[in-house]
Amino acid sequence: MVFQDFVLIGAMAIPMLMFSVFPGIKISEFLQEKYGLQERQKRVVAVSITLMFALTLSSLLHFI
Repeated sequence: MVFQDFVLIGAMAIPMLMFSVFPGIKISEFLQEKYGLQERQKRVVAVSITLMFALTLSSLLHFI
């Protein structure tokens, strides 16, 4: 992979954030109920899942 691939994946991840916010919220709510997370931990989980999901979607779209 070259640097241009990383830049393209990063640029494609920005619109993918719209599609990955809902799963991030739902998964963090599930984890909060199951493991009793605090509100701050729930927010951290929601943001990290959202970012990981957006990057995963954009990389799959780029390489497929």
